[in-house]
Amino acid sequence: MDPIYLMNNVWIMICFTLVLLMQGGFILLEAGSTRMKNAGHIAGKTIFTVGVASIVFWAVGYGFIYGEGNSFIGLSDFFYGDFTSVVDGLAGSVDFMFQLAFAAIALTIAFGGFAERGKLSAYVVFALLFSALVYPVVAHWIWGGGWLADHGKQDFAGSTVVHLTGAMAALAATIVLKPRIGKYNKDGSANDLAGHNQVYTALGVLVLWVGWFGFNAGSTLGVDDAFFGFVALNTQLAAAAGAMAAMFIVWAVSGKADIPTTLNGALAGLVAITASCAFVAPWASVVIGLIAGLIVFFSMKLFDKARIDDPIFALSVHGIAGVWGTLSTGFFATPELAAMNGGLPGLFYGGGITQLGVQTMGVVACGLYAFIVSYIILKVMNRAMGGIRVTEEEEIIGLDLSEHGSYGYPESMPEKKKQGA
Repeated sequence: MDPIYLMNNVWIMICFTLVLLMQGGFILLEAGSTRMKNAGHIAGKTIFTVGVASIVFWAVGYGFIYGEGNSFIGLSDFFYGDFTSVVDGLAGSVDFMFQLAFAAIALTIAFGGFAERGKLSAYVVFALLFSALVYPVVAHWIWGGGWLADHGKQDFAGSTVVHLTGAMAALAATIVLKPRIGKYNKDGSANDLAGHNQVYTALGVLVLWVGWFGFNAGSTLGVDDAFFGFVALNTQLAAAAGAMAAMFIVWAVSGKADIPTTLNGALAGLVAITASCAFVAPWASVVIGLIAGLIVFFSMKLFDKARIDDPIFALSVHGIAGVWGTLSTGFFATPELAAMNGGLPGLFYGGGITQLGVQTMGVVACGLYAFIVSYIILKVMNRAMGGIRVTEEEEIIGLDLSEHGSYGYPESMPEKKKQGA
């Protein structure tokens, strides 16, 4: 057997593992960004998310994305089990596993909009429907040979497919669920419902940063030309620039180098470079990351002023940065890299506005689809299930106890101490 074929398959299985381990980063990031009384719920929900996403992707998701069909959706390869196929130079099962990990990440991002107030039963139903009806459709349009692919849409590893899609679903959830108790005052001012552990959030970001090399560099789908190293370089530079820009801007504006903002800047840089990592030069990666770090700071403030309660900052980190990252290829894609990876060069390289127009069309179409379908699903669920938000008493107690019967930190919670007294 061809040794390069074997090496490519081993490389992608390693990258699948890295992307899967990003869920551990989300556990730490989301648990640390929320209050102690919800930490166990956040952690357990993430594991459940991976389970649902895997089963639905196997049953219908992969087929909707990559199956033979039309420009809107695929219509074959359901209940995937072909051990003989070769896809993009990989064993079909290896490609399947890699793509599955991306679907699970999108769902995890979407669930950021439910944080600290969504019923567990709502997670179950929405996970099934999002994994079947929202993510696969957007992914088919861009990665599965759909209509945006026909127009030359550039999204190398998923700034639109994964991050914007998940963020728009999170936006729909925050609107339907409404803000957490105590988040906003009658005059519209916001209270800081601070997360309970900044060490967790920092470690979570580092785990995600490492996993992102599977996300971006793995999307080269091979090792034979070592192009994954260039993609990794761009990824690293953008993340570093995003962290720096976010820290310096919050420091300049508030007088304090706020840690959560710095962490979100690093993530914003990673999200932004995900679309363009194979299309731009390293200097452009730094610029993309810097702008992402600035954007995430101002968008966090904007959403708060708009009374959109986003505890995990999914809308800023994955949504706004995802839009910027997608558009950035329309500005910075070089002729050589665009020709090698598909699409046209960017505006700053003499390519005109054609590619930027395609990128903009993709952002608008995918963002609207993900938001509208998610919003409809959640509104129908809210009516059919008698509400998808926990009661006021349950929210005050915390979802650890009200939804699971035990606290993530039992020794630290007074109710648990009283029960054991």
